[in-house]
Amino acid sequence: MSPGAEKSSCASIFLVGPMGAGKTAVGRRLGKALGVPFYDTDLEIQKQTGVDIGFIFEKEGESGFRQREAEAIDRLTQLPSIVLATGGGALLDPQNRSRLSQRGRVVYLRVSVTQQLRRTRLVANRPLLEDDSPEKTLAKLAGQREPMYEKMADLTINTNGRKVPAVTAEIINWVKGDR
Repeated sequence: MSPGAEKSSCASIFLVGPMGAGKTAVGRRLGKALGVPFYDTDLEIQKQTGVDIGFIFEKEGESGFRQREAEAIDRLTQLPSIVLATGGGALLDPQNRSRLSQRGRVVYLRVSVTQQLRRTRLVANRPLLEDDSPEKTLAKLAGQREPMYEKMADLTINTNGRKVPAVTAEIINWVKGDR
């Protein structure tokens, strides 16, 4: 956020971070606690297309998916007072970074690669992990993306070994203290 720029007390909250950080679980609970709608960009894309993310990656490639993701972020970030969970790679697009930082407060949910592996190993529909070494893939993605998450974040929370209610409470305390 640029110096002197202030976000309104009812600003939207945008959750960023890698897969397995807890964005969707925390976002659902946070939206409910704050009494505002919750959206997840991946779920919105699936609703709009009628197919899962893996199918989009297969048919359109990552670039086709990222285009759909950018359109969803543009549309959703214009809604007033929402909680939005973004995809792990959403910040690769400079326009997404700009829209998120200008239209709400960005919360980075940080997680270790070890914790990501535990949380994602039983979850289907992770196209970027469908290779021989998910650990190497996650480490590479972390190296590329973590600086962007850090730079964008108005608040950073480590989710390693933490339960959803505790992370949600920390965000709520921050929101209330920020008013």
